[in-house]
Amino acid sequence: MEAPDFWSRGETARSVSKRVADLQKEVSSWEDFLKEVDELSELEQLARSEDDEATMAEVVAKIETLEKQFSQMEFTTLFSGPYDAANAIVAFHAGQGGTEANDWTQMLMRMVLRFCEGKGWTIEIIDESRGEEVGYKSLTLRITGRYAYGYLKSEAGVHRLVRISPFDAEKMRHTTFALIEVLPELDDVDQEITINPEDLRIDTFMAGGHGGQSVNTTYSAVRIVHLPTKISVQCQNERSQQQNKETAMKVLKAKLLAIKMQERQDEHAELRGEYQSADWGNQIRSYVLQPYQLVKDHRTDHETSDTRAVLDGDLEGFMEAYLRDRLGKKK
Repeated sequence: MEAPDFWSRGETARSVSKRVADLQKEVSSWEDFLKEVDELSELEQLARSEDDEATMAEVVAKIETLEKQFSQMEFTTLFSGPYDAANAIVAFHAGQGGTEANDWTQMLMRMVLRFCEGKGWTIEIIDESRGEEVGYKSLTLRITGRYAYGYLKSEAGVHRLVRISPFDAEKMRHTTFALIEVLPELDDVDQEITINPEDLRIDTFMAGGHGGQSVNTTYSAVRIVHLPTKISVQCQNERSQQQNKETAMKVLKAKLLAIKMQERQDEHAELRGEYQSADWGNQIRSYVLQPYQLVKDHRTDHETSDTRAVLDGDLEGFMEAYLRDRLGKKK
């Protein structure tokens, strides 16, 4: 940042300065915490020397507060992956089931958005395909925030819902599936991924989602197909065709990076989760709303009966269980 031409580097400068600000905030929080611990230690010694029971009671109460604070701060030490501090690209895909599956996809999107909003992260829609009646057939988001990928990678996989469907006139219980895909967005991904332009098919089309002026009257949406792998990505919510192309390329490179990392020591599961069909037997987590209330993660056995809180974005318990389980398996 001290380089003379630093602020002329556009997006790179903004990215680096944001990273510095995040690091400074993180270091500052630990320094403030350690300062409080030192001050409390001195107060405790003074209270003991003077046999001051009232002050000792204050010390005990403060220790409990600091222990809770430490537990929250310790969470970030669980992020041991090389891309955990990166932004995240999160895609939601409805399984079979039509309206019911589209609605479940929207519920999962809302759950993740509530969690991200609680962290103060920035959320952008890259691409969306709405259901005919409600919800989404698919939706892709860019989540910008420190440790976004580290937190959200635990959500990658198939999510199963059991409930009495509001769309069933007979009030029958339905089982529905949706898939969440989570990828790290990396600024320096070009260093690892090289794409031959001849391997790409780039199509432009008229955007159909929500956007700015002329979004539905110009061919600004972009679809890129990587011919060797048949991977297809698209973006339609940026302001221009060029911006849509750049964003789609970022998503494509992230997906190719996931494939490359799969070839290295089976790190595929940490980058994007097991990409399985949204169907029976493949779920990572089940959400049962009828006949009882339970959310259970099948990888860690972490569970809670507070289904409303989970669907409102209270996910840290599941995330911590997942991260600790992954660290345990690495040892």
